[in-house]
Amino acid sequence: MIDFYTWTTPNGRKVSILLEELGLDYTPHAINITKDEQFAPDFLKISPNNKIPAIFDHETNIALMESGAIMIYLAEKTGRFLPSDQKSRAEVMQWLMWQMGGFGPMLGQAHHFLKYNAGKSAYAEERFGTEAKRLYRVLNTQLEGRDFISDEYSIADMAIWPWASRYEWQQIDLAEFPNVRSWYQRLLQRDAVQRGYQVPKDMGDIPAG
Repeated sequence: MIDFYTWTTPNGRKVSILLEELGLDYTPHAINITKDEQFAPDFLKISPNNKIPAIFDHETNIALMESGAIMIYLAEKTGRFLPSDQKSRAEVMQWLMWQMGGFGPMLGQAHHFLKYNAGKSAYAEERFGTEAKRLYRVLNTQLEGRDFISDEYSIADMAIWPWASRYEWQQIDLAEFPNVRSWYQRLLQRDAVQRGYQVPKDMGDIPAG
C-alpha cells in the first residue's frame, strides 16, 4: 500500500498517472496547497520541502518527495516504464530531467505571469512566453516520427504530458506543434492517463488538445 499526497497540479498528476499505469494499490490524500496544507507538521515529516507530491510506501517503509525521484523509484521497484538497457534508460532519464529542469519550471513561470498576473510585467510575460514556445519546439522536434518521447512509452512521457495539458495557461496553440499535438492526444486516449488526471478529485473535462 502506498499513501500518495497530492493536489491537482501537473507535478501531482505525473505520479498519479504512473500509479494508475502500474495498477498499484494506493490511497490518495488531498493536500490543498491553496489552503497551505503543505505546511502541516504531519505532511512535513514526509515532504520536508513542503511540496507535493510525496509518497509513503508501507511495503518498504520509504517516504519520498520530489516527483522525478518518486517516478524513478516506482519504475525501478516494478521494473516498468524505465528501460533496463543503458542507452534507452539514459534517453528516458535525459528527457525526465529536461522536464524537471526546464519544461516544468519554465511553464510554471508562464502560468504565474501569463495566467495569474497578466499585465503586471511585460518583460516577464515576454520572457516566459518565448521560453515556453522554445521548449515546445524542442519537444516537437524530439517527437518527429515517434509515438513517444523515447522508443517506448515511459516515465518521460508521463512526466511531460501533464504540463502540456495546461497549454492554454501557457498561451500555446498546439496546432503550431503538430507532433506534440498528436502525442498529447495519443496519451489522452489512455485510460490510466484519464484516471490519473482526476486524482485527488475530478476536475471535469480534460483539455482535448
